[in-house]
Amino acid sequence: MVEVSIVCDKVRFEEKALYEKTLSKGIKANIVDAKTITISTNSIMKDFPLLGDVILQRSISYYRGLYLTACLEYVGFKVINKFKVGETCGNKLITSIKLAENKIPTPRTQFAFSAESGLESMKKTGFPVVLKPIVGSWGRGIYPLRDLETANMIVEMREEDDSALSRIYYIQEMVDRPPRDIRCIVIGDQAVAAIYRYSSQSEWRTNVARGGKVELAPITKEMEDLALRAAKTVGGGILGVDMMEDKSHGLVVHEVNNTVEFRGAASVSKADIPGEMIDYAVSVARK
Repeated sequence: MVEVSIVCDKVRFEEKALYEKTLSKGIKANIVDAKTITISTNSIMKDFPLLGDVILQRSISYYRGLYLTACLEYVGFKVINKFKVGETCGNKLITSIKLAENKIPTPRTQFAFSAESGLESMKKTGFPVVLKPIVGSWGRGIYPLRDLETANMIVEMREEDDSALSRIYYIQEMVDRPPRDIRCIVIGDQAVAAIYRYSSQSEWRTNVARGGKVELAPITKEMEDLALRAAKTVGGGILGVDMMEDKSHGLVVHEVNNTVEFRGAASVSKADIPGEMIDYAVSVARK
């Protein structure tokens, strides 16, 4: 019998739903605290009796989840999603490059590697623009820059940050869109659910973590094709493909999420999202 392990550093709605769904299917399951796992270059799979045939990597911490996945794969475990997928999706710069390489429509984005060149890029592009950290989630550190004065203040603030990543400037056009974006959940080769995410009052970001409201979105042929292409581009697995409805260019993909949250989608969709995830994990374990 297949055993599924859910590795996480915090048990949220998603991890509880996955665990309960696994048990309801008659499949052995356990939740393992990522913070308690230690691995060495001499480790073998038998050293980890609590880890099953397939692992759902659900760590909130990007770096913890990423490097733990690398270690688990080294030992021989099947992990969803794979290290290479997490590495790509967790870095907006790398994601944008891969999307562009594979002709996936995406907002026009520039990369600069100093405060001076970053500001120069913004001036050449013209305001407004959106400045994003290349690593981060839940809308943290994302700023809409509507003029040079604001840009100067935000860049100065970033230059005072000790993080080396703060010296990398990811500058994206501000897409002319409705006050919403789209999250499409892809599992394997299927787009199983999609939602509109609306920004809350006095907030332009649509993240549910920032109070964004959700509504069921119909999965059109265009959306499905684009979501599946984007998922394949980053390596496939269980992914959240985020899109915007550009009024001039149609759907554009601006992000692909590796450890996809689905509480918002589950609240409005009739699809059995955790069930589909578990079915996919079992299929991976049996390969």
